[in-house]
Amino acid sequence: MNARNTNEQDVRLDVLLHEWKADAALPPRFQEEVWRRIAHADTPVRIPWWAELWQLLEAAFRRPALAVVYVTVLLLVGFGAGLMQAREKASQVDHTLEARYLQSVDPYLKAR
Repeated sequence: MNARNTNEQDVRLDVLLHEWKADAALPPRFQEEVWRRIAHADTPVRIPWWAELWQLLEAAFRRPALAVVYVTVLLLVGFGAGLMQAREKASQVDHTLEARYLQSVDPYLKAR
């Protein structure tokens, strides 16, 4: 489409828009309803505490550095808990093996 056709269409559209008149009537109590909606929009909306917490976490994790620190801390806590559990299990196994060894050396030894 060339520029001349576009200008002619724009002019015709302008003429049509200037001729057009809106004669639709507003619904009853329209203005009152508008002011009621404005007043209702001004009242603060109370959201649950868990939604606030979720928004706070989302805002915090938008920063990559904080997200990396959080994941690192979780990994360290997980490794620490795993290490403590492994030490406890190894200690139980050591005591069991010690008791079995002593029983194999002295079969009449009472088990602890």
